[in-house]
Amino acid sequence: MKMLSEPHHLCTFTAGPYWFGVAVDSVQEVVRHHAITRIPLSSPMVSGLMNLRGQIVMVIDLRRCLGLPEASADVRPMNVVLRRQEGPISLLVDTIGDVRQVDPDLFELPPDTLREPARALIQGVYKLSNRLLIVLNADRVIATAAAERNMEERTS
Repeated sequence: MKMLSEPHHLCTFTAGPYWFGVAVDSVQEVVRHHAITRIPLSSPMVSGLMNLRGQIVMVIDLRRCLGLPEASADVRPMNVVLRRQEGPISLLVDTIGDVRQVDPDLFELPPDTLREPARALIQGVYKLSNRLLIVLNADRVIATAAAERNMEERTS
């Protein structure tokens, strides 16, 4: 895991009561709620596919990845579209925040007491004056969603 040594910019968003961030340079764009087509036999973490201006994008539900309860019916989720080598992938989140510059001196690794599945998906936290900003490891979120599907295929 790389340590953060210079001021870092994070795109922030929420899932449930938690405030998350991912490196802003990994974000392609943020888009409002889009129609999502469910994929039969896909991992429960994968909400489906969306058409983003002619490009098909896989949508991963961050709440499901973290083991959080489903959002209430009145929540219109947002998409944080991540730039990936294999093409864009969207994280479905509750709300979008802003871009925050964080001081690397405030960064801490996740505590040993943090349980799975969250522990594997979190890079660390920034202790800010009014709350914790959780740094999400987007690569692991995507890998976890893919691994979940592969495990289901092997057990079927």
